[in-house]
Amino acid sequence: MLFDYISLAGGLVVLIIAGDVLVRGSVGVAQRLGIPNLIIGLTIVAFGTSAPELIISLKAALTGSGGIAIGNVVGSNIANVLLVLGLPALIAATPCGESGATRNAIFMVGVTVVFIVFCFFSPIGHLDGVILLLLLAAFLTASTMTARRHRKEQKSIAAAAAGAAVADVSETDEDDDALEDVDDIPDSMWIAMIYIVLGLVGLPLGAHFTITGATTIASAWGVSEAVIGLTVIALGTSLPELATTVMAAIRQHGAVAIGNVIGSNIFNLLAIIGITAVIVPIDIPPEVLKLDVWVMLGCAVLLTILAACRICLGKISGLIMTGAYVGYIALVYVIGLAG
Repeated sequence: MLFDYISLAGGLVVLIIAGDVLVRGSVGVAQRLGIPNLIIGLTIVAFGTSAPELIISLKAALTGSGGIAIGNVVGSNIANVLLVLGLPALIAATPCGESGATRNAIFMVGVTVVFIVFCFFSPIGHLDGVILLLLLAAFLTASTMTARRHRKEQKSIAAAAAGAAVADVSETDEDDDALEDVDDIPDSMWIAMIYIVLGLVGLPLGAHFTITGATTIASAWGVSEAVIGLTVIALGTSLPELATTVMAAIRQHGAVAIGNVIGSNIFNLLAIIGITAVIVPIDIPPEVLKLDVWVMLGCAVLLTILAACRICLGKISGLIMTGAYVGYIALVYVIGLAG
């Protein structure tokens, strides 16, 4: 049994490290090829940071563990709102008025509703996966167009105020800011390629140990695989987002937290479930439909309200959200053990 705990914990660590290495290598290669940072941030970085969840869900679905595949995504989206936003608010005030957050949050709610509808027609099949990927393509296209339009507006304002030279500097700075959360990008193409290889090797390896440990522990505890996916695995794969927002709060950059959470949740539903379903249908555990998808929808609505009202999360709000997440985890296990 000890080996299973080590397998689960070690697998999650390998997944997180491999995902981070893959992102750095991919960004390094993309920059060497002259791809704009804005596009890299919206595609490569977004997909790379979701790679652990993707590999976990795909591996679980291929081995018949649909509960882990769905639980991982649903649990991650819940953790992203209640924990990834709540915990940093205990450290420093977290503004929720980021530009464009309300629009993207409304889209996230719509995507969540679509996902829940698909869940009630289990399994989520190939056609459902294609629809989710089309929605992802539409989101990326709209995000790219909005970002480019914003940059042009900023360039015009800067040019009117201080001349075209200042505008050029402003554009470059904004383009660099698109990758401000990615550290230690390799300068050498060869080193970047090595990073990519290490990431591609580490992800499936970490997923194998994580799934093996999780399924065995679920059996030993007398709970379903969905419970493990909703809690342990979801929390583990959300650690990179949690670490990023905590560091942002410490550095007084908490304003970007809500945008990161919204983007991560949209990618979880559209990219991870979409790609997985296109490859293999995903069976939906009945217990997930009774509570968890509705908690996820409630979190999405809460996030939209926070963005629309431009609420600044303080210590009390952070304590309530963190406490709500702890309560949710406890409820999941109580229901799981009772079932």
